Amino acid sequence: MSQVQIAEGDHVRGNPQAEIVIVEYGDFQCPYCARAYPTLKELQDRYGERIALVYRHLPLGMHPFAEGAAEAAEAAAAQGKFWEMHDALFDHQAQMSPGQLPLLAQELRLDGARFDADLAQRRHRERIQAQADEGKALGASGTPSFFINGERYHGDSDRESLTAAVERYL
Repeated sequence: MSQVQIAEGDHVRGNPQAEIVIVEYGDFQCPYCARAYPTLKELQDRYGERIALVYRHLPLGMHPFAEGAAEAAEAAAAQGKFWEMHDALFDHQAQMSPGQLPLLAQELRLDGARFDADLAQRRHRERIQAQADEGKALGASGTPSFFINGERYHGDSDRESLTAAVERYL
């Protein structure tokens, strides 16, 4: 039994019963997470139902917009669009700012008033903090921190390293 597995309430892209489950503790403002993002998408496109991706929050203090971005992702999740916001945040990482978040919400056709209220009330802060604390307890000190089928992955987040790691499990 692995120590890091899909938990209730996790954001899962793909088949939760997949052969390979990749849990990422990430930060939407982290350049290494942004570098890993297209590779993870590509691996999932290539291997389909054999791979499930799980995203958990680990916003780092050095990134001033990371926590707000995590809250925006959760506010989108409350409207059924976590992965759409996840992708939009990474696609627009270079322009990341608090003012950008309502624009992304608008682009994703979210209920803007509800989204803005979630952010203003910091409605999802506890969930984000709980995931970050859990990640740190598991040894995830930086981002991205990956666990592949429960095991901590210590390789690089570049395309070659991640692809090789996943192919070893297949």
